[in-house]
Amino acid sequence: MKKNYRLGICLWASYGLLACTQEVKVYTTSETEIWKQAVVEVQSADGTVPDIVISDEQEQSFDGFGGSFGEIGWDALALLPEERREEVMQALFAPEGIHFAYGRIPMGANDFARDYYTCNDTAGDFEMRHFTIERDKQAMIPYVKAALKQNPELRLWTSPWTPPVWMKATRHYATAPGDHNDFTKENEVEGDHLIQQPEYLKAYALYQSKFVEAYRKEGINISLLQFQNEPYTKNQWPNCSWTPASMANFIGRYLGPLFAQEHPEVDLYFGTFNCNRMADLDCVMQDTAAARYVRGIGLQWEGKDIVGEIHDKYPEMQLMQTENECGSGTFDWAAAEHTFDLIKTYLDGGVNTYMYFNMVLQDEGASSWGWKQNALVRVLSSTKEAVYTPEFYLLKHLSHFLKPGAHKLKVEKGNDVLAFRNPDGETVVFCMNREAAERGVRLVCSDKMMILNLQPKTFNTIIY
Repeated sequence: MKKNYRLGICLWASYGLLACTQEVKVYTTSETEIWKQAVVEVQSADGTVPDIVISDEQEQSFDGFGGSFGEIGWDALALLPEERREEVMQALFAPEGIHFAYGRIPMGANDFARDYYTCNDTAGDFEMRHFTIERDKQAMIPYVKAALKQNPELRLWTSPWTPPVWMKATRHYATAPGDHNDFTKENEVEGDHLIQQPEYLKAYALYQSKFVEAYRKEGINISLLQFQNEPYTKNQWPNCSWTPASMANFIGRYLGPLFAQEHPEVDLYFGTFNCNRMADLDCVMQDTAAARYVRGIGLQWEGKDIVGEIHDKYPEMQLMQTENECGSGTFDWAAAEHTFDLIKTYLDGGVNTYMYFNMVLQDEGASSWGWKQNALVRVLSSTKEAVYTPEFYLLKHLSHFLKPGAHKLKVEKGNDVLAFRNPDGETVVFCMNREAAERGVRLVCSDKMMILNLQPKTFNTIIY
């Protein structure tokens, strides 16, 4: 049974006394106390100046948070007894958990696949006669279906990390050499890695269409596609570099027309854009042919530097933060604070959706290509135990209370604060105390004031 705690929190009207007619709930998490719930007492005002001011002004709609599926994540979950595995999926996707609204599916191998593969490694198969998702039936499809069991309304999207190597001028899945691949100087190519001849571009658009169709036949509906993960990344895992003009050409003259005909229900986003050069983004967004099909923009990593500028310049576009910065396998409180800073940067910049990356990883969080990353849930292979990390609770504090149709509220004053208004009028305010000492704050929203004594190093969510 959950315990209730009484905290020093006061609720006032700005002009005097407020009758005790409204219950204010507070949830608090620290490294040692998880999801502590509070009952609020109402007291009289003293006229002091507030530290935090939340406006009733609604900013962008916020469609929710999400996470990415990966083969290694499913392998980690497979170490758990079935009951524990079910508990993890409930904690991520069910209403009583984080209740993710979105899930990302890699199209072929991503950097947390078991190894390189695509859905058609048959060289020269421009008609995609050998296209297959048989490999996905081992891990990806069971992982996605386990999530859909908890949240049938989960919105799914996909992107490839690399085309099949026979489509690439590099003839390699990677974009750079490393100690976990055999990429050499002979593989290096400047500019576009996908061969930019019409037969290859047409085949690659068909490849992406076939993926959506194949998943639909498995009962998994993909409603959003971004044609390339990180076209600016150079590293030793699967990836593919593109120039801006080639991205515009592919979207506008190959992918867009095919999806308009075969999959009109699937939104095409320009992304995932991991670059802070507006001129490159403008090259695609102002291309007449490409702009006809683009319904949104996906941003990650360096995209955070220009998210506000993009929102101002293209206000009609839906914006998605597509991959939370992944960390280094520390699984600690500092990683959660960094993730909050990223979330706040992107939401203040105008995004409508925010995606975490690997939801579940094993032990030290290492990929097949040697990069240790953080995750929301860490599975310990030695004890078959699932450990919920500080980032898990950060996402739960933010996502658990949001309802479809929520809007971000403007924060007029205050640090480390985000606020939302649900369609039913409920207000959700998140405050983080990053200090090692207790922090007293006076928070004003909707002509009401709350005095909160935020405990050291805590996430705090106020619901009223």
